[in-house]
This record gives sequence, C-alpha cells and structure tokens, in this order.
Amino acid sequence: MAWVSDFDLRRPPEGFVENPFPFYEVLRREAPVHRMPDGSVFLSRYAEVSALYRHPAASSDKTAEFAPKFGNTPLFEHHTTSLVFSDPPLHTRVRRLLMGALNQRAMQRMLPSVEQLVSRLINVMIEKQDVDLVEDFAAAIPVDVIGNLLAVPQADRDPLRGWSLAILGALEPVPSAAVLDRGNAAVEEFSAYLLQLIDDRRKHPLNPEEDVLTRLIQGEQDGERLTEKELVHNCIFLLNAGHETTTNLMGNGLVLLMSNPRAWRGLQSQPELLTSAIEEMLRIESPLQLNNRRLLEDVDLGGAQLKAGCLITLGVGAANRDPEQFPQPDQFDIARKPNRHVGFGHGDHACAGMNVARLEARIALGGLLNRLRGLEMRALPTRDPRIRFRGFSHIPAKVLL
Repeated sequence: MAWVSDFDLRRPPEGFVENPFPFYEVLRREAPVHRMPDGSVFLSRYAEVSALYRHPAASSDKTAEFAPKFGNTPLFEHHTTSLVFSDPPLHTRVRRLLMGALNQRAMQRMLPSVEQLVSRLINVMIEKQDVDLVEDFAAAIPVDVIGNLLAVPQADRDPLRGWSLAILGALEPVPSAAVLDRGNAAVEEFSAYLLQLIDDRRKHPLNPEEDVLTRLIQGEQDGERLTEKELVHNCIFLLNAGHETTTNLMGNGLVLLMSNPRAWRGLQSQPELLTSAIEEMLRIESPLQLNNRRLLEDVDLGGAQLKAGCLITLGVGAANRDPEQFPQPDQFDIARKPNRHVGFGHGDHACAGMNVARLEARIALGGLLNRLRGLEMRALPTRDPRIRFRGFSHIPAKVLL
C-alpha cells in the first residue's frame, strides 16, 4: 500500500471522505502509530486510542496548536476557552458547572418537550411523505433541545445551526480562508447575541433548576462562577457539541436502518434493543471521527517513543472498528454487547452531553419506529465532506405508512 507511508489528514487519499474505513483497516495493520508528514501522529488501534484518552500526559489544551492555525481571532478565543479544548483547572471548573446543570433531574424535565417536538416533526413528515431526514428531522431536534436548555426565545433560534456549522467547520485539518472567515463571523455574531441574552437573564433570572443559563450565571453555592468570556464561549460550545454530534448520530443511524431493513423490523419487534442499537450506531458510524491531544511528556505508545509536545490525532472511527476489540467490526449489530466504543471519548474528557444525545436519539428513533412502517431512500444521501465529523448534509427519503 504505497499511500500508507505518506498518509496525511491534510491531504487525505482519494475516496477517504466517503469511506475512510478501508484506509483505517490498513493503517491498523501496517502503521498503527503513524507519523504524518507534519510530525504529528495518527492512532488507529483501539488499544492506543483508549490508552491515550486516559493518559495523564495527554493534554486537550489547543493553545499551541491553534495559535498558528487561527491567529489572534474570535475562533482562537472560542476554541481555547471552551470545555472540550481545555485542561484543569479551567476544564474541571467548567465541567463541574455544566454537569451540575445537566443532571438526572434536568434530563427528566426535558423528556416531555422532546417527545412533543418529535411527535410534531413526524406529523409533518407523514403529511409531506417525501422528506429530507436531516433538515426535516435530525437537525431540528438538537437545536431545539439546546435552545430550551438555555431558554433561547423561539424567534431567535433560526441562526443557531448556521453559526454552529460555521464554527465547527474551521476545525478541519486545513480550513480554507472562506471557512475561517465564516467561522470568525459566526463566533462574533453568536457572542454578541449571547451577551444580550446573558444581560437579560442577569436582570430576569429563571429557575436555575430548569434553566441552564441561569444556573451557569449564578454558579455553585461555594461561589464558583464562570467569567463573562468563559460563560459566552461555553454556551457556544453547548450548542456546537449538542447540535453536531446528535444530528449526525440520528442521520447516520437512519441511513443504517434504511440500509438494513431487517434491523428496522427487529427494533419494531424488540424495542428494548433500541438502547444497544444507538450504541452500535455511535460505534460503526462515529459522528466524531477524529480527536486530538498534545503530549506534556515523553510517552511510549504502541511500541513507539513519542516526545513531549507531539501532536496526536486519535482515530476514533478507526478504533471503533478494530477487530481486536469488536468481532465482525463492519457488521451493524443492534444487539452488540459488550460495546465499549470510544464514540464519546473516555476518561475525564468523556462528552459532557452524551446522555442528552442518547436521550434525544432514543426518543427520536423510537418515535419513528413506533409510527412508521418504514423509511426508504429516494436518492443517495449527500455526504458532508468534512473528515473530523461524519454525517450527511441531506438524506432524501420517503415515508412508508
């Protein structure tokens, strides 16, 4: 495989965007700890990816990596202030506040509004018959859920998805100047909106048990609070993380079910398998395909000696199809157990909103399975061309009653 030695995420091989899994298979076998041309390292085996997620020398702070990429811009400020790209003590403080706001009671309060939203969306789909499962369903749910969590007025929600896509698009290995311009504009516009919303919420606080933004503003009982900048950027992070991965989870899952009618029928006859089916969707078509760390000290990983400062890309999608961890890894098995995938990360940086995403997917997919005989594709879905996130921008489908 001549391409292996030159494998570079900045210039992926032809066919990689549409289907990276054959490339991951070869890398796991031939170069599981692969040094790319820029000196960074790509990990493709489950053992090394899961080990690095938990390694104390693996830093999530992206200041050094993002400074040359973004310069002194709104994107740099956002991505170096949000929870996902920070280390303790900032990460510990922000995560504690966010997890306190996304507790089990908050999840239970969320249920009725998500169920009502899903029911309304399915009603519209039944009426239309010919639908786009991204625009008409998958993308509409997480934006509404995060909007409700932050009590964003319904009339203000139209720009939220566009802002999110623009900001996250800049995380690709080599974003174009146009992508960077859109991302910076989105951070500025979203920040300006949030500052107004925060000011209004300070003057007119809501019940902190029901409103995440009020809770974040007021902080914990011991006085732990976020600064204004931290508050703004972690509200942006909440939307971005909650929107992107959950939309892709549902979109990828629906394509898997349409491509595997037996699985659709199996879930209709055994709805108790929906929970394990969602975990399998997260594994086999991981919404987040790539993650990154920087080493704070020398580390021996998979037999390779890696130096402090080394930038590492964790191949989440590759690890989740490692046959050493998952028998028949390319098979979609709705009853797969055990299923210790790394779709939501591991360790201290495991996704803070993963239970919200699972809840949304369970209600959304369960609603479709309960009310529809099935769905079938009207045309091939349009693949989102980004490589960090795996999903579809359009999924044309027909509702079967």
